[in-house]
Amino acid sequence: MIVTTTPTGQIGRRLVARLLAQDEQLRVIVRDAARLDGAIRDRVQIVEGSHDDPVVLDKALAGADALFWLVPPNPTAPSAAEHYLAFARAGAAAIARNGTPHVVGVTSAGHDFEGSAGVLSAAFRMDSELAASGAPYRALSLPFYMENLLGQLDAIRDEGAFYLTCAADQPLASIATRDIAEHAADLLTDRSWTGQENVPVFGPDRLTPDEMAAVIGEELGRPVSYRRITMDDFASMLRSRGASDQAVQDMTEMFAAQDNGIYDADWATAKIAATDFRTWCREVLRPSALGDDDR
Repeated sequence: MIVTTTPTGQIGRRLVARLLAQDEQLRVIVRDAARLDGAIRDRVQIVEGSHDDPVVLDKALAGADALFWLVPPNPTAPSAAEHYLAFARAGAAAIARNGTPHVVGVTSAGHDFEGSAGVLSAAFRMDSELAASGAPYRALSLPFYMENLLGQLDAIRDEGAFYLTCAADQPLASIATRDIAEHAADLLTDRSWTGQENVPVFGPDRLTPDEMAAVIGEELGRPVSYRRITMDDFASMLRSRGASDQAVQDMTEMFAAQDNGIYDADWATAKIAATDFRTWCREVLRPSALGDDDR
């Protein structure tokens, strides 16, 4: 029995589909079972609630062979660290109580980065808590998600541009969420592994934001440029949307760490995923941007 958290999220729903295609027995933790596709509801055991709740976790982990762990985002949390640690402490305690034999978590690349990295540092603290449970643990350590660009579809369509705080001429490691799900599924179903490790997983490209823009433009058949925004302008944008001072700090520290190469050291040991940026643009971004998304 494999237990999965966040089964309706970008990664979780792909993971559930992949595991069901392999005829694995699944138990999912979901806040609202109505959000699950009907065909999935009929094929999984459902534990309704949040996975920072010890009662929910104990119900879900009873007799489980493996757990997929992902902390859902909460921009209204007092701080990223408090948010991640609340989930991680509840999870680690439940894993220890139930003797869960294998745990696969979603985290960030760059564990050896020196200095504060905001949200990414919070993810690293989560890993430490889960490892302290004593369970065999694999931390899928990931760079920039390609799917983050889907949040800028309006700007890509209407302005022919996308915006980040990263240097235009420095490579930005990236990963497609479908590849995260694939690697998680492999670990959850193999289970021959022991011990605790960080497992960086990167896409095959080393593109700069300028090069990403060129690929997007070629796939959409129209010019697209990358426009770097300053950290001050980014912080001002967050504040204009109601973000707290702590949330602004968490986000700006994360993007500053990306600009300072937090992912770079992990290239040496990263497992290279299948989906390159051009393929992702053709199969995911282009259909979304042109309104023919049938994924």
